[in-house]
Amino acid sequence: MPTLDHENELRAQGYKLVAGLDEVGRGPLAGPVCAAAVILPNDFEHPVLNDSKKLSERQREKLHDELISNDQVHWCCVMLSVEDIDRLNILQASREAMRRALLGLKEKAHAALIDGLLVPNFPVPQRAIVKGDSISFSIAAASVIAKVTRDRLMLKLAQEHPQYGFEKHKGYPTPLHLKALQAHGPCVHHRRSFAPVAQLTLGL
Repeated sequence: MPTLDHENELRAQGYKLVAGLDEVGRGPLAGPVCAAAVILPNDFEHPVLNDSKKLSERQREKLHDELISNDQVHWCCVMLSVEDIDRLNILQASREAMRRALLGLKEKAHAALIDGLLVPNFPVPQRAIVKGDSISFSIAAASVIAKVTRDRLMLKLAQEHPQYGFEKHKGYPTPLHLKALQAHGPCVHHRRSFAPVAQLTLGL
């Protein structure tokens, strides 16, 4: 289970407010990439909060609403559009989303814990933690907020474009999604820079 051990280490070094950051949506063929930054209270504890991938959809939804309604939790969630992804590339877009999420916090973070790898040109001192969403409560909270925010958007896009089944795969390249792409071609929410989509647009 996650803890606040890494947060507390940084606080002991003088970084009073430590944010956890995570992003979701690097792999899909459609929809935005989404990043969240979260600062938790120093005494935060939770019996369920974990890496969003280890939680059920119902658990994620409940945790998301619980976190964002807690006045002691500071958070910011940012999405970069398909146009941004195609212009910057997905790696740079995900990094930019994390930078914007950190800078969007109402309380200025003094340091950050990042899931995975360090982000170049980050605004504050950072510590990268592999599988950080299973280790740090702050990163786990960010993973839940980012995941639920993006999933809810994909459900809205599914209503606009029901032929793709976005409600089932959230834009990821499942057999169902690839079959729908072959049958209907891409829509405005597909990433034209991603190979399976680009191959279908060569003749357009």
